[in-house]
Amino acid sequence: MKLFQQLLVAPAALGLLASGAHAADLNIDSVSDYAGSEEQVTSITQFSDVYPTDWAYQALASLIERYGCVAGYPNGTFRGNRAMTRYEAAALLNACLDRITEVTDELRRLIKEFERELAIIRGRVDGLEARVGELEATQFSTTTKLKAKTVWVAGATKAKGDNYNTGGEKGARDAYNAEWGAFTFSYDLRLGLKTSFSGKDLLYTRLRAGNMGDASVWDGNGVALNKLDTAAPGGNLVEIDRLYYRFPLGSSFTIQAGPLTRNTEMMGYKASAYAKGGTKILDFFGGSLGVPGVWNKETGGGFGAIYTNKKQVEKGDPYFTVAANYVADSGEANDSNPNSGGFMTDNSEANFTSQIAYGNKQWGLAAGYRYGQCGAKFRTATEFAKSDKYGTPCSVATGTFIDGDGEEQDIIERSGASSNSFSFNAFWRPEDSGWMPSISAGVGASYLNGNGAWDDNTNKRAMASWMAGLTWNDVFLEGNALGYAVGQPQFVYDVEDGFVADGGYAMELWYSFQVTDNIQVTPAVYWLSRPFGDDTQNVKGDYKSLGVFGGLLMTTFKF
Repeated sequence: MKLFQQLLVAPAALGLLASGAHAADLNIDSVSDYAGSEEQVTSITQFSDVYPTDWAYQALASLIERYGCVAGYPNGTFRGNRAMTRYEAAALLNACLDRITEVTDELRRLIKEFERELAIIRGRVDGLEARVGELEATQFSTTTKLKAKTVWVAGATKAKGDNYNTGGEKGARDAYNAEWGAFTFSYDLRLGLKTSFSGKDLLYTRLRAGNMGDASVWDGNGVALNKLDTAAPGGNLVEIDRLYYRFPLGSSFTIQAGPLTRNTEMMGYKASAYAKGGTKILDFFGGSLGVPGVWNKETGGGFGAIYTNKKQVEKGDPYFTVAANYVADSGEANDSNPNSGGFMTDNSEANFTSQIAYGNKQWGLAAGYRYGQCGAKFRTATEFAKSDKYGTPCSVATGTFIDGDGEEQDIIERSGASSNSFSFNAFWRPEDSGWMPSISAGVGASYLNGNGAWDDNTNKRAMASWMAGLTWNDVFLEGNALGYAVGQPQFVYDVEDGFVADGGYAMELWYSFQVTDNIQVTPAVYWLSRPFGDDTQNVKGDYKSLGVFGGLLMTTFKF
């Protein structure tokens, strides 16, 4: 009998023996020991160096007395505490196989009866061995997993409403449609490499490519509020947009640091059920949670810490999280000139973000705060709120001078500008899918301040935003979802030097169809009322209405 067949028969025979067959029934005549002795070991007492107090005494006794499957040395020793050579292992295995394959007529009948099943098992084992060999030969890494996602977006936007005069030769509505009104087909591709060295840590590297850059409305061109959550850089160029390392510190703390990390990914808790883990359309609703002042998704060099007592409470019970992080803008963190950039300098365009949250999977509350240095950006807002006039520039021109060539030059000084932003988010989802949707809400406020060259009286600004989102799961078919959200993107509501009529509304409606576990198709529409904010007025100063309608079909592949 071939060795492979013997190995298949061995467990079957042992199982039969364990269920009622005895060593004596097998008609075993003899056994070889390591030294070639023909004397059969029939009792554990024949070994002079094996004692009842030994931890493996009972197991050894069973092998000897029940199966006659143990060999010793001619001097009557077993030598159980020393390493076994490959020769000794071969001798022991041969003794056991000889015993097992010397079967009775009854056992042969049983083997014959299950011959077909044994052949099937043998074939499956052969196939499994081949597959394992193929995987070992072609595997990317023993420590790294690849997760990928690509999103295709086909659609267009169109301006509606008053064709107000901006002081130029062409009305704003017609100008928008002439430059941004084409039907487009765009994509976003993300390849995430997750590497773990201990099973608990994570080195994350993400490669990203896309064509939603300066030529596409989906990256916030035309009006900033057009920006989709999935918008990617333009140029069809592959770039690294995430590179960080995360590791646990004890049972309650997690530390994250890297040259390309994101502040919102170090918050510890996402207090929203709107499109969670699924479809996201406008960045204001899906990515910024309606509070772009705090959830501005700043990416660059940084570090953060997250505390949670999740492991200290019963599974499913609410738990606390507290998080804090520092992120310098990716364009500044690696700039060696302290006058224009650097890490943890006055010119880092950095964000300090913190959050405290309490909840579980069914409901949750979270309060956030972000301090932004000069140059720190808001994620999405009206065109008026995002303009340089009401941003936080790091340098301003305070006057002019005549240089050595007789040319007039600006006097540039540090602005001393900064921003403080606050947010509150909450959500609730029903225990079972049905007519009752999950409910998510967020409200935020931001305050811009200046000092020194940036005069407080003319540059202090107060901004606000809010959103409410509904998601129905398992609509029409299991796995499909319907979502609707409405809110006011970040707008200026208070200024020191005059009246503003900023702000408008945004809303979106989408239906997500789960084609397979890996493919999702989502038609969506959205409406932006007065996305230009206070700039929506004619030369006479009359405040008009101008909105942007968007429609798209989004296809998502995950693998």
